[in-house]
Amino acid sequence: MSTRVHHERVRGDGVELHVARVGEGPPVVLLHGFPEDWRSWKHQLPALAGAGFTAVAPDLRGYNESDRPPERSAYHLRHLVADAAAIVRATGHDKAHIVGHDWGGILAWTLAGAHPELVDTLVILNAPHLAIYMEKATRPSLQMLRAWYLLFFRVPRLPEWALSTRDFAAVRDLFRHRPKQPAFSEEDVDGYVRALARPGALTAALNWYRANLGAADAIRLAAGARFDGPVLVIWGEHDPALGVELLEGLERVAPRARVHRIARASHWVQNEAPEEVNRVMIEFMHAESTLNRR
Repeated sequence: MSTRVHHERVRGDGVELHVARVGEGPPVVLLHGFPEDWRSWKHQLPALAGAGFTAVAPDLRGYNESDRPPERSAYHLRHLVADAAAIVRATGHDKAHIVGHDWGGILAWTLAGAHPELVDTLVILNAPHLAIYMEKATRPSLQMLRAWYLLFFRVPRLPEWALSTRDFAAVRDLFRHRPKQPAFSEEDVDGYVRALARPGALTAALNWYRANLGAADAIRLAAGARFDGPVLVIWGEHDPALGVELLEGLERVAPRARVHRIARASHWVQNEAPEEVNRVMIEFMHAESTLNRR
């Protein structure tokens, strides 16, 4: 199976999105988090192609080579869900396996709740369901303390300065020193920084927080999502921002969810433990897929 990456443009909800595609077979749509882009999945793309899937990794709106609308409201969750739905439909299949990490995981949870007909299986990597997150982070708890940065990111202009000063030193530190295991090369880090340094890119990425975390309708949309299909949650246990207590109560929102915890990994689990993540994810998709039974 060829692992050559093909680059395409897909029309989303009023924007054009850059998409990287590898392989042939049932589609797997991979949704990245903050502050990354499609390259977050560099270890998963060839593995999925080799396992008989088409791996589809977009730059989500605002990121890297995808369009960056200037309005904060353009990053509301309803637009993000519409983008993801458009990407699934653009595969030419009725549905796809959906994989999401960090913000991409929150988007994946919400897509599965809003459009279950588009989702074959759901794989979540270190991304809480927002109903559980709100329960834990809005009352006195360790998770509430971990959530300080969410308030900071909603402040105008100051987060852009803090993250970009000294050639994006804070972002570089995030990738170099926060993972539990070595996960990113200097080339990886430089690539992410170049993408964030594009005009308007850092503000666009922060607008995911600003447009949604203070919007009651966006929170209701994500917190109300329920998916009755097969779900795999992969969780790096040393996540500095998202505690393992966010796995409690998953059965209320995803009755068929199973959890695979990785003790030696932190937030960037697909980069810190790629072989284990790939193995568990591919086994799950092969076992649970309705596409492969047709």
